[in-house]
Amino acid sequence: MHADLIGLGALVLVAGLLARGGRRLGLPTVPFFMLTGILLGPATPGPVLVEHPEDLAILAALGLVLLLFSLGVEFPVEQVLASGRRLFIAAGSYIAMNVSAGLGLGFALGWGTPEALVIGGALGISSSAIATKLLIELRRLTNAETPVILGIIVIEDLFLAFYLAMLTPVLSPSGSAGQLVLDIAISFGFLLLLFAVARFGARAVGRLIGSHEDEILVILVVGLVLLVAGISADVGVSDAIGALMIGLVISRTTVRERVERLTMPLRDLFAAVFFVAFGLSIDVGELGAVAVPVLMAVLLTLTVNVAAGLVTAALFGFNHRGAANVGLTVLGRGEFSLILATLALAAGLDARIGPFVALYVLILAVLSPMLATHSRYLARVIPDWLLRSRWRYVREETMSTACTHLALVTVTETDTRECAYCAETGDDWVELRMCLTCGAVRCCDDSVNKHATAHFAETGHPLMRSLQPGEDWWYCFEDRTLVRQPMGSHPTGGTPTDSKPTSAT
Repeated sequence: MHADLIGLGALVLVAGLLARGGRRLGLPTVPFFMLTGILLGPATPGPVLVEHPEDLAILAALGLVLLLFSLGVEFPVEQVLASGRRLFIAAGSYIAMNVSAGLGLGFALGWGTPEALVIGGALGISSSAIATKLLIELRRLTNAETPVILGIIVIEDLFLAFYLAMLTPVLSPSGSAGQLVLDIAISFGFLLLLFAVARFGARAVGRLIGSHEDEILVILVVGLVLLVAGISADVGVSDAIGALMIGLVISRTTVRERVERLTMPLRDLFAAVFFVAFGLSIDVGELGAVAVPVLMAVLLTLTVNVAAGLVTAALFGFNHRGAANVGLTVLGRGEFSLILATLALAAGLDARIGPFVALYVLILAVLSPMLATHSRYLARVIPDWLLRSRWRYVREETMSTACTHLALVTVTETDTRECAYCAETGDDWVELRMCLTCGAVRCCDDSVNKHATAHFAETGHPLMRSLQPGEDWWYCFEDRTLVRQPMGSHPTGGTPTDSKPTSAT
């Protein structure tokens, strides 16, 4: 017993230290938790802190249940329902493109239909934790594309519930096609029952678990979550889905905020154990056998994500940078991919799924923050014709929803079509810009004299717009970003860029 406690304690401590080092490099914690398990597990040469990973099964299961429960509690149902048709089209396109690509790869690898379904889900569903952390760490919360990104990952989470409900009977051995259909019907029936409880029984559940004492509230909530998760597993639905659905129920009660605050430390601790335990089951020697398929999966995911970002940008009128930000921010894969792999291994599917998903998640969890940070380089190579030619001069700029200088806008139109200073000296200009404070028309930064920038330096008037035919973007010199127009003709927006644009003016 003492040896088990020492091993578990050392394992969690090392995981925390590695994760802290990763955070200083701007990387998410999940790959470092997995890496700890891989390096210190019994299937890898070197020191072993836990000889029997199965001893952590109950703790890992608790981590999985609390992770999905937390997601359900935080799930903004009203926000999704009010987001409009374009968001559902964008999210549906993203999910369909990525899951289809994963299914195609699974069949191409010849791993069978159940394995292909697992790979389809593992490749198709991004990590909401990684995506959300990226938005915060990169200071993109006021970007125009950020609400869309959040909407996509929320709808993905909702899709996950149905996908797992469909997949669980497939992973379980059924005697016949009729039995399989019955199992799927039972799974979806139970799912609908939990939805009905969330819709109509939240008040009763709130009264059941409600307590003014934090200690009692936590005990009641955790007990309810574990009970529902266990019942879900008994009726053929994943325990993870039962936890997610009871989280949806709690999210509609008056104790939601307290539950979220009180259970977060438990979630973070046991979720870390879940990721470490998954890593313990991976043999480094098996990673070489799946290296080529994993590289194929990474390239496929990157390609499809960029394409999905372009579809979303076209739907919402984002520029090249917005498209790159959408595609690369939701590139990371993490907790959900590992959940699917865990279910597949427990069902006795192809053992290569474990190392395949582990290596795939590790690579993308590291690659996603790096690519998202440098999304402007992808924006440079996206063809103009894909996202309308009006973005030719501002393809690399982020688009803001939070410019504080809009009160200084006093004029938005002019009949002037020349730079007076260039006309006076006989110089040519490339494009024209108009000051939105005083209406002055000046030449852009690609022109010889750069009078628009000079006008800002002289007057401090921050906002200008393009006067080129087909271009209707505004730009803020102070914030160094494109600006969403209050009553504009197209939806633009974003956060300040890292450097001053070379051709935005």
